Amino acid sequence: MPVLKKIALTVTSAAFLSGFVLTPAMAADEDKSDDKQPKPPGVMSSLGGERLSMSGSQVNLGPGAPVLPKGLTGRSWIVADAENGDVLAAHNSHWRLPPASTLKMLFADTVLPALQPTQTHKVTESELAGVGEGSSLVGIKEDHTYTVHDLWLGVFLRSGNDAVHVLSEMYGGIPQTVAAMQKHAEELQALDTVVVSPDGYDAPRQVSSAYDLTLIARSGLQKKDFREYAATASADFPGEKKKGKKRDSFEIQNTNRLITGDIGVDPYKGIAGVKNGYTTHAGNTFTGVAERNGKVLLVTVMNPSAEESHAVYKEAAKLLDWGFAASGKVTPVGELVPPKSVDTGTGTSTGGKGAAPAAGADQGTGGQAEAAHASAASKGSSGVGVALAIIGGLLVVVAAAVFLVNRRWPLAGLGGRSAPETKDTGEAADPREGAEPTASVGESAGKPADKA
Repeated sequence: MPVLKKIALTVTSAAFLSGFVLTPAMAADEDKSDDKQPKPPGVMSSLGGERLSMSGSQVNLGPGAPVLPKGLTGRSWIVADAENGDVLAAHNSHWRLPPASTLKMLFADTVLPALQPTQTHKVTESELAGVGEGSSLVGIKEDHTYTVHDLWLGVFLRSGNDAVHVLSEMYGGIPQTVAAMQKHAEELQALDTVVVSPDGYDAPRQVSSAYDLTLIARSGLQKKDFREYAATASADFPGEKKKGKKRDSFEIQNTNRLITGDIGVDPYKGIAGVKNGYTTHAGNTFTGVAERNGKVLLVTVMNPSAEESHAVYKEAAKLLDWGFAASGKVTPVGELVPPKSVDTGTGTSTGGKGAAPAAGADQGTGGQAEAAHASAASKGSSGVGVALAIIGGLLVVVAAAVFLVNRRWPLAGLGGRSAPETKDTGEAADPREGAEPTASVGESAGKPADKA
């Protein structure tokens, strides 16, 4: 797959500059009248480029490039090339915000390699005791046995905090899992991220950023099993085992509406994941990856203020459409940096103000190189962007397969059986603590239909 080369932009006059650089005021249709919305901090990290430390929308439009979509309300968002790491446009991308279940991408990227998918585990009562009130659940029952594969389906498709807690216990416990996630975040240079809970449930000091979530997704997508789980539209999940009867199963659907669709949201052509989220404090969050005509893009949107149903998906789809149309016609405003351990041939991959680990992060751990990252590194590159050989070779196949699956098995036929009733009522039990309730695909378009 071809990799875009960096374009050097030399500014020779103010007139030339105005033709290629949009100011934040020009770049998007931002609502200037809404002064009640929180404002980004005055100083943000410049990791990945100085422009990424600036507030507002950042984009360098070249000849023939489309303007950014109108009506974007996300507090923070980013559009990037998944292969070479070019950031095509960004808006407050280093703003540290609650991540909700998009943090599960970091959980999966950290824990997936440690557990074999065929491994089985009998769930105990204590493993489910720490699941936050009102959490999204896949419906795991104590004293029932599940495979690791089952549990990952529960994490990726239903954003099940119960599945996260069981997998965390299998990994060594919640504290060990959180520490490993923080260490891995630092290895990926996701330095805006502070991990407190492995499932993304609202917790004091727990934050990430659009930039970090995109880095994390890019890392996860280098793992074959991560890609496959993230791209799965529906699956059968083990149900309750009743004495003397064969164990039932029930169908679960991916709560990523750009994969499965919903009222007012069409499946996005070429979508291949990654993860959506919702909590009281985070609002709606989403990171997605899609492929068109050999180009693979990543987009992250955090906490849109629009009250319309599924705003986070609609804004993500708009940004993906823009990114595919603008690719090759814009000068990048920054880059997705490679992991610390990747040798880019430059001697350094960090720098800029605000690039230190987030407050509260364990700064004493550096993380270990993963084989996937090492094999993807191009030692002769400039360090401006590391081509992801694994994504380049395989993600396009996944994306195309998802689209073909959607064509072969129409979405209307995915409704089928519903999950058995669980403690999750679909409403936040305590809005002060945050919640991630699930909702059915047929829910009214006037209400938030996905809170996973």
